[in-house]
Amino acid sequence: MASSDGEDAMKNLTDKATYERLEKDLSSVKNDISALADQISDALGTLTGAAKKQTRRGYKQARANVDSVLSDVSERGNAAIDAAQNAVSSIEDTLEEAIQQRPLATVGLAIGLGFLIGVTWRR
Repeated sequence: MASSDGEDAMKNLTDKATYERLEKDLSSVKNDISALADQISDALGTLTGAAKKQTRRGYKQARANVDSVLSDVSERGNAAIDAAQNAVSSIEDTLEEAIQQRPLATVGLAIGLGFLIGVTWRR
């Protein structure tokens, strides 16, 4: 029995040492995981900050591009309106001259056009 008690005592000491070693290893792993979680959190914070800056920069650039395009479209629209007004004025002047130079031909043309429009309208 003495050897059995000695073996049990040795086994308990070994188990106790193994348990303590496992406990230290587990504590070390927990600390490593905690440190890793902190590093990941810091990395995500940095990445998020960089993404926000890049998004703001992209938004500002897009906004500037839209403003530029709108300004260009506005200028082109104004130029087109001016050109259309000039064309209308030119047509008006040309018609006025034609009516003054050939009043009977103009009345005949107007009657003919009215007749053609009426015939086309009936169909």
